Amino acid sequence: MTALHLSRFSSLRAFGHRNFVYVWSGALVSNIGTWMETLALGVFVTTVTGRAEATGAIAALTYIPALILSPVAGALADRFDRRVYVAVGTFVHALLAGILTVLAFTGHLTVPAVAVISFLNGCTSTLTNPGFSALISELVPPEDLHSAVSLNSAQFNLGRIMGPALAAIVLGTHGIAWALLVNTVSFVAVLVAVSRVRPAARVNALSREELWPGIVRGARVAREDAGIFLAMMGTLAVSALIAPFIGLVPVYAIRVFHEGAAATSLLVTCQGVGAVLAAVMLGPLIARLGRQRVLEACLLLIGVAATLYWLAPTLHLAALAMVGLGWFYMATLTGLNTSCQLRVPRELQARIHSLYSMMLGVGYAVGVWAQGALADRVGVRFVTASCAVLFVALVLSLRLLRPHAFDATEAPSKLVPAVSPSSSVRIEGSGDF
Repeated sequence: MTALHLSRFSSLRAFGHRNFVYVWSGALVSNIGTWMETLALGVFVTTVTGRAEATGAIAALTYIPALILSPVAGALADRFDRRVYVAVGTFVHALLAGILTVLAFTGHLTVPAVAVISFLNGCTSTLTNPGFSALISELVPPEDLHSAVSLNSAQFNLGRIMGPALAAIVLGTHGIAWALLVNTVSFVAVLVAVSRVRPAARVNALSREELWPGIVRGARVAREDAGIFLAMMGTLAVSALIAPFIGLVPVYAIRVFHEGAAATSLLVTCQGVGAVLAAVMLGPLIARLGRQRVLEACLLLIGVAATLYWLAPTLHLAALAMVGLGWFYMATLTGLNTSCQLRVPRELQARIHSLYSMMLGVGYAVGVWAQGALADRVGVRFVTASCAVLFVALVLSLRLLRPHAFDATEAPSKLVPAVSPSSSVRIEGSGDF
């Protein structure tokens, strides 16, 4: 698609940058494999244990490391060549996926083994994700950053659409080992993509700050900037009260609708469809209404969408509601993340993203475990729908008590100087991957 055509679709403008297309394509292939593994392991754990708490606990283990490692990860990612940093993290992911594959093929795959690998995967993701996010921001100019963030979320959710569908087929015909093997091989796509990226002049601006002072600086900016602080608190609330719907999909499908992998795949795929639709629609909406108004509307409506999903009387209505929930979930997190990234210079973006990831990971880990544990005792629908209603009440209270609270997400930051694409930043170490 030509630059002229891309300019007509603001959501797609990041595709006009070759390096972004390389990384986007490689990440898509990898995420297809990752979602195959996620669905396969979710069904495996739910089937073997029969407990929602176990499924929630396994999902939580992936995000617990964010509590400790996220601030360190952001500071590290700002100190190294981000292409190499992402490549090393991807290699570790492939190694862990390979271990799961071997265990499955040899008949030694167990729930404790899944738990250990999930925790190690969480450590690796926590350390790698800020570098990947910062790398994405380097591949496009600031005016295309929202497009890049939206499209990056879209490829993740395209993987969510394609991966579970492929997983359901592979699980039904060849078993879990082959689904895990596909995921292991898929990481090669990221390594190839990153190796083809050639940085622009502004890329790889690395911090000379010491590690601890760098962490402290990022935390201070996040605390003192009203827009970033609000976005962080919003992310924490969304991740704790709304996001557990992701990890509890197998429980919902098996426990409530008495279905298995096929129903789980359907719901996960519908979430991906909603997210991809959001990625395409967000650009025009923001251009027409403004980023702050769209984000505020999403925060007000995501809880309503989650409530409708959890109270759906049939699987097909739940799938329809999941499309809407997927739309609002993607739009909300994209808006919160973009607000954070646009309020700091590039040299701080990985650190701010690491704190955003920490809020997302910690909230999700606590939320998915707690909701899963309570669901075993008082029922899935009651617990999850109550959390969604609580989120609606929190947002409405903030909107009524502090009507201008969301204005900070739109206004430019006064704490950190803006950095233009042509600004020079001290560089320490660069070079091609």
